[in-house]
Amino acid sequence: MQRRQLLVIWMLACCAFGAAGTAQAQSYPSKPVRLIVPFPAGGATDLFARSLSQKLGDKLGQSLVVENRPGAGGTLGSDLAAKAVADGYTLLLATSSTHSIGPNLNPRMPYDAVKDFTPISQVGNAPSIMLVPNSSPAKTVQEWIAHAKQNPGRLNYASSGNGTIVQLTAELFKSQADLFVVHIPYKGTALAIPDLISGKVDVLFDSLPTGLPHVRDGRLRALGVTTLKATPLAPGIPPIADVLPGYESNTWFGLFGPKALPADVVNRVNTAANQVLQDPEVIDKLQRLGIEPVGGTPLQFTTMLAKESAKWKKIISERKITLD
Repeated sequence: MQRRQLLVIWMLACCAFGAAGTAQAQSYPSKPVRLIVPFPAGGATDLFARSLSQKLGDKLGQSLVVENRPGAGGTLGSDLAAKAVADGYTLLLATSSTHSIGPNLNPRMPYDAVKDFTPISQVGNAPSIMLVPNSSPAKTVQEWIAHAKQNPGRLNYASSGNGTIVQLTAELFKSQADLFVVHIPYKGTALAIPDLISGKVDVLFDSLPTGLPHVRDGRLRALGVTTLKATPLAPGIPPIADVLPGYESNTWFGLFGPKALPADVVNRVNTAANQVLQDPEVIDKLQRLGIEPVGGTPLQFTTMLAKESAKWKKIISERKITLD
């Protein structure tokens, strides 16, 4: 009899616990959610966050407060998010720099990009464009590769600095095409553009928002875009992958929570994010930033993260790329 009573008590306790968990899931979020952007206000990641924040807050039923925490190339804000309470009230909008490239360049990162976060959803991709001077003899990617092979070590490429996505995009191109092209780092691609226009620089892999206007105005020539397939963000410009199969380089954007974020919270935010990314107004805002909306499941995001990290780790190691 006593054993039967204990069994009944245990079953009632389980039901009560399950009901409490369901109630908690249904009540999230019950207060504003902060979205940490680990980069300065006005930058691409910040503008992306603000393009999403209102609509995402509407879908969640609470305001989403964007909080800029820049420093150390996104490391400071990302570390803050990693150490936050895993209750869904602190989210992070991270990028390739903070979770795919930085951890493979800096062994002393204060966080583990895999173990210290819960992937929620990939929300966007920002491809780059291959730009050359109008004086370049190459009119296509294939012609540029042939030109570089005929002049090993005589051509150069600009980047926005050592270890940046701009450098890695060029090094990935060099690796797949088997080229010897000299690296010239600048403090930002904007500073490299005048030298590219004048012909002092032979090639630059720039972001679409900053590179395309020079193409439209006739100051530079675009040879290819770094997506696997043609993109509406750069109409009429062929993918480099048409010449170098599998070539792809994007700055990705993704939502994370701290590690051990409850599954119901992950699914709640993921569902809301996917809905927002289908909103025509949001799509238009992102396209103006040179960003393709992505979406998908947490598992798809996790798989993409592993693939991206492995790709850049290989390039960083093989090409001996450092931050110095």
